[in-house]
Amino acid sequence: MNTAHALIPRNALVWLLTAQVVVLVPHLPRLPLWVAGVWIGCALWRVQIQRMRWHYPGLLMQIVALAAVTLGVFVAQGTLIGLDAAVMLLLLLFMLKLLEMRKPRDALVVIYLGFFIVATAFLFNQGIPLAVYQCFSLLILVAALVGLQQTQSRNDPARAMRTAGVMLLQAVPLMLVLFMLFPRLGPLWAVNAPGGQARTGLAESMAPGDVADLARSGDLVFRAAFDGALPAQATLYWRALTLTQFDGHSWSRSAVGGGAAANWEPRGEPLRYQIITGASHQPWVFSLRGADSDDERLLLNSDFMLQARRPLSQGIAYRATSRPDSLLQAGGLDPLQRRMFLQLPEGFDPRSRTFAAELRRQYPQDADLIGALLRYFNHEPFHYTLRPPTLGRHSIDEFLFDTRRGFCAHYAGAMTFLLRAAGIPSRVVAGYQGGEVNPRGNYVLVHQFDAHAWVEAWLPGQGWVSFDPTFQVAPERIEDGLQSALQGEGSFLEDSPLSAVRYRNIGWINSARLFWDDVNYQWQLRVLGYQSDRQMDFFRRWLGTADWQRIGLISLGALLLCMVPVAWWILRPARRPTGYRQRAWQKLNRRLARLQLQARTGEGPRAWQARLVEALPRQQEEISAFMDTYVELTYASPTGSDASHASRLLAKRLAALLRVLPRRRPPRPTSLASLPGRPQER
Repeated sequence: MNTAHALIPRNALVWLLTAQVVVLVPHLPRLPLWVAGVWIGCALWRVQIQRMRWHYPGLLMQIVALAAVTLGVFVAQGTLIGLDAAVMLLLLLFMLKLLEMRKPRDALVVIYLGFFIVATAFLFNQGIPLAVYQCFSLLILVAALVGLQQTQSRNDPARAMRTAGVMLLQAVPLMLVLFMLFPRLGPLWAVNAPGGQARTGLAESMAPGDVADLARSGDLVFRAAFDGALPAQATLYWRALTLTQFDGHSWSRSAVGGGAAANWEPRGEPLRYQIITGASHQPWVFSLRGADSDDERLLLNSDFMLQARRPLSQGIAYRATSRPDSLLQAGGLDPLQRRMFLQLPEGFDPRSRTFAAELRRQYPQDADLIGALLRYFNHEPFHYTLRPPTLGRHSIDEFLFDTRRGFCAHYAGAMTFLLRAAGIPSRVVAGYQGGEVNPRGNYVLVHQFDAHAWVEAWLPGQGWVSFDPTFQVAPERIEDGLQSALQGEGSFLEDSPLSAVRYRNIGWINSARLFWDDVNYQWQLRVLGYQSDRQMDFFRRWLGTADWQRIGLISLGALLLCMVPVAWWILRPARRPTGYRQRAWQKLNRRLARLQLQARTGEGPRAWQARLVEALPRQQEEISAFMDTYVELTYASPTGSDASHASRLLAKRLAALLRVLPRRRPPRPTSLASLPGRPQER
């Protein structure tokens, strides 16, 4: 078939439309609804072109369509620069390409674009379900390539699928070798992160309602695996960011700061662990107190928090070491820092300021005042709840002296306000507390409902020291988790009735959930986490070298070991004839070879039939029936249901012939004149 000049057959168009649908499905949840309408319109127009009812769009129409989709992308994304906009524009051009396909060569371009779009889906999601689905997408695209080579009279979708499946299976060994041995290179260019902004999780400001929203979500934030025994849940305070500015309603990060951490003294036994977190589109990562890391992608900022050098546009796995007893900035605060950590807005919460002044008069020492404040939260009738009443302008006053109902954001914010009003530098620390242990993999799962806020106060000679007023009110929240603290209230994940975490008290649901999570953890750890450092560890452990020259020779040898058997399997002589008639011919030929009656080189079916009838006269009827059917099918070339019927008929004729064939060749008949003792005629 000349693919450069032949028209696109109808069966190939069906394959192309099917392939486009399959390739576009993973992108549709992120796209406006009108994008699906564009594809439907292009597909209908293409079908009408194939039916010769409509014409191909002219140059003016093509320019208008290109301008329209470009404008649509700009309106939907707000820009034409960035990964989201680029992928969306590519998808729309992929759809419009249907309208200018005239030759099979154009159809090949559409299929090749489909392969590229399959890869772009992994820029937004790298989970197991998408990976499995994209394998199916590759199968359909390869089948479309095969279908493009089939003529209208020999259209066989099942055969195209089988051929595509065999080709992909043959590529698996090569894929595995390349995955394990091909060098992990850094990105050759930089693009804006997909999404552009945080979707869920901690933000740079914290109001009580913000943390309450997180507490109602069962989404997974990160996993943590420790070297050795897991620490107690009450000690797992996962720091993310510090909030220093208060405007009377919410706490937020200060514009002043940044840079690397200084003036800290590591102390205590180290805790070594690995964190695997998803894309947050924020620079902060999670660590325990006194953390440090050798990962070049991270730095320790001036708040003694691990932070990524750039926002996380995709998942990341990193290792860290924490020493919880470390002294953080015990040497002192400079005047600018002291003013920042004592800042309070004017005109807010007068009762709280008066209460802090009374505490200061009673407890001149900072440590004594903090202890008295913690006892206040413990002894007074405060209540932990995710359903607190609404607070007005003087939110701290109303919470401390009127409602006394709230959760961690209320308690941490109120305590920080009181400490600052009493002259003690302090700040709110936002992050997560605790986590759920998955016994299958012996790691900790941290969900959004584990979001927590606590207090850090600066004490002379001790530096920044952590205090948690929530523990004084609801110790079960810290020791057993949020679900235990809200057991009587019934508000745990009340807005997420389909979350499997909500039903973890049901044994089989919880077991299935933890099993699936462990599968995802291993996927992220061993597949997505197989980056350059892990690859070099693999080379040293299994190949005994990190020299790229030797690794290249070993890789070449591994490729040959994989490809030679595959090539032999594909090119072996027994595979060359693949039609049912050729298979029947070969089977009969192998059986007759035992009788030295196999087909000769260049011998046709009728000549072979005449020789067989002469040698096997008793099987003349079966031989003639098989050969007549074979010749008829060879020249008739039936298709569709006729081809299926012909295949069964030929198989039936072959089976009948094989049943009557002798096991050995009968003796050749001789004339009476050649018998011994018979007188010869003269």
